[in-house]
Amino acid sequence: MKLATLRTPGTGSTFAAVIHGETAHELSGFSDVGAFLAADEQTRAEAVAAADPTASLRAPSAGIPVADADFATLLSSPEKVFCIGLNYRNHILETGQQLPEYPTVFTKFARSLTGPMDPIDVPPEDHRLDWEGELAIVIGRAGRRIPEADAAGHIAGYTVANDVSMRGWQGRTTEWLAGKCWEASTPVGPYLVSAEEFPDAARISTRVNGETVQEDSTADLVFGPARLVAYLSTMVTLVPGDLILTGTPAGVALGRRNEQGRHPWLTSGDVLETGIDGLGTQRNRIR
Repeated sequence: MKLATLRTPGTGSTFAAVIHGETAHELSGFSDVGAFLAADEQTRAEAVAAADPTASLRAPSAGIPVADADFATLLSSPEKVFCIGLNYRNHILETGQQLPEYPTVFTKFARSLTGPMDPIDVPPEDHRLDWEGELAIVIGRAGRRIPEADAAGHIAGYTVANDVSMRGWQGRTTEWLAGKCWEASTPVGPYLVSAEEFPDAARISTRVNGETVQEDSTADLVFGPARLVAYLSTMVTLVPGDLILTGTPAGVALGRRNEQGRHPWLTSGDVLETGIDGLGTQRNRIR
């Protein structure tokens, strides 16, 4: 199953939708995918059945062509947003560090998230804007101290994210939060794809102005989704709609130098594209 959160034209409101082919159909009564996941199983099943154009009486015109859809952030108000640092083997080697024994964990806030096609601002306080394409886990069933063997049953699916970072603020201290939680800086979406439809080793890539700057396989993760769900749920109960960004591959601007010997930070006018096979592609203009 493939889900999205879309904006209603001219209103500012949003709604959850299920994708059938190239058409999005509203899941009636749900403001976003997070609200849909928080509902009980029967309510969700009824909403999905009612939105199925092949099984209901709805007219074909009720669907919205995906090409015309205005995608909002997949989850507008998750209770928790966890992020994992240094979780791709290639990226860890890029930084000159050893493979970690435990995940590096930091957090974001709901206000840090933005839509997968929305612009991202270079803040006046920090021009060192960096890209970090990531696979994100979306929790579908609540749990505390979830065994790793049972973790898959708590995952609703996966989506694309980019942990756009303000490296100047991040580097002010050894704690990363100050560079990671800026408002409307982390695009999430366009789709939530259920776990059974997502491959174990998917290609993840990031492009800046059409140039590929990151490319890897999600199989390169040191701590995979099941391990992360088990680890994080040890500390706190995970609930439907919680988001876990799993870390970024090698190739970030912090690890690069251009012809002038400078880091190629994102600047106004750049186009940032982040894609994962089977999950879709984001496209964010920097302004």
